Amino acid sequence: MKCSFCGCLDSKVVDSRQNEEGTSIRRRRECMNCGKRFTTYETIETTPVMVVKKNGGRQQFSATKLKAGILRACEKRPVPMMLIDKLVEDIERKIANNLSQEVTSKQIGEYVMEGLKKIDEVAYVRFAAVYREFKDIESWLSEINTILKDKNEAEKKENN
Repeated sequence: MKCSFCGCLDSKVVDSRQNEEGTSIRRRRECMNCGKRFTTYETIETTPVMVVKKNGGRQQFSATKLKAGILRACEKRPVPMMLIDKLVEDIERKIANNLSQEVTSKQIGEYVMEGLKKIDEVAYVRFAAVYREFKDIESWLSEINTILKDKNEAEKKENN
């Protein structure tokens, strides 16, 4: 590893630590030439996943953009950031485990709705309204009735 101070290629690792998620390793190095210390990070190189949009266009998957959409749906709702971050991580993991270099925006939307349904019903309906492009009040009522039906069935299972 090239020293950022003198450019020497000889250095030794003084300390290695894994980050909390286990996705990278932080290494403290000491230059064998000038003795100064610097930090490097080792991460797994991944190929970018492309999102295939409804119109056929493609763009690189962005966890930041995904999180922004979820935050918009959860606005003014009592949803802890920890749950939103976990949902984003879960969706990223599902996409990565798919082992495909492409994922449809429809599939990502389904993952988000699946997660939001468990976290907050209002955020779920907000997201569904945009994602499924609700055109009228009947669309809203239909989605709300589906949620109520699912909720009642879940309660019946718990009581039995």
